[in-house]
Amino acid sequence: MGMNKDRSYSRILVARLDRIGDVILSTPVFKNIRNAFPESYIAVMVRPYARQIVEGNPYIDEVLLYDKSGKESGLLGNINFISRLRSKRFDLAIALHPTVRTHLVTALAGIPERVGYDSKWGALLTRRVPHTKQFGLKHELDYNLDLLRYIGLDPRDRELYMPTDSASEKKISDIFMRSGITDSDMVVAVNPSASCRSKRWRVENFAKVADYLARRHGAKIVVMGSPDDKIFGERVSSTMEERCLDLSGQTSISDVASILRRSKLFISNDSGPVHIACAVGTPVIDIFGRSDKGLSPKRWGPVGARSIVLHKDVGCGVCLAHNCDKNFKCIESITSGEVIEASDRLLRS
Repeated sequence: MGMNKDRSYSRILVARLDRIGDVILSTPVFKNIRNAFPESYIAVMVRPYARQIVEGNPYIDEVLLYDKSGKESGLLGNINFISRLRSKRFDLAIALHPTVRTHLVTALAGIPERVGYDSKWGALLTRRVPHTKQFGLKHELDYNLDLLRYIGLDPRDRELYMPTDSASEKKISDIFMRSGITDSDMVVAVNPSASCRSKRWRVENFAKVADYLARRHGAKIVVMGSPDDKIFGERVSSTMEERCLDLSGQTSISDVASILRRSKLFISNDSGPVHIACAVGTPVIDIFGRSDKGLSPKRWGPVGARSIVLHKDVGCGVCLAHNCDKNFKCIESITSGEVIEASDRLLRS
């Protein structure tokens, strides 16, 4: 792989302090850095809830947890974290997502080179890249890789990586066995939860699609969702006429990966597990609301080879997200029939 490196860096910190899907979409960065600097020490700074995405990644040496609502919330916690960072003597920090905290702690830790997007106190960086993510001109994965060009790399590898956790593999295997799901069964996972009302397709629609797949394809349906959104999973399972396995609120990020590894298809609202599915090679149907360019499928859609995005432009000039004044027409206009048709297509291929 041809690399035209500016110079060699022996200790590199990559920071990404936002959500689960964002961290998954950052994993190709670690591999590209490792390919370019096989001898370097590579650390990754994430929030605690993203820990299971990066721990066990073969391309990194250390995971640093920054808990902005816990240990690192106050002044003293930040001072302690900064001095810990300083003692690690990184010579390069790459801020994949601009946040005031990322820019501040890496600057105060005295890391000599700091590359990132020029937003949220971007003046604290030593190499500022123009921030155009809000225009959604390319995929978030490519915005992540673009930063590597500013240290002279030519990133080619776009493959997402999610580690396999043996405890989760056993936990899900045991649950499936107790629920009568065998290795030869076709498992279809559904995720009715999402971080915002503007991203949530109706639970009745999920139930209708799941019932169809259970009857038509003999699929074993597994419903999942974050602990905060447990209610949506429970509503899907209670609305369904066929049997399903409802694991809403009972799964860690590693457990989700283990469920998706066993699944033939994943049907989900736009959320972090979509990107986990792509990382483990499971076909996805991504039900997408919102028309804002920075929140569009072009920037946030699934990067898996066998994925289908269902998204409709309903003529909004500006997306008001959860303050929508059109009754979430974009996501409401996606029908269960369209999702059934997409499911049939992926299950036949």
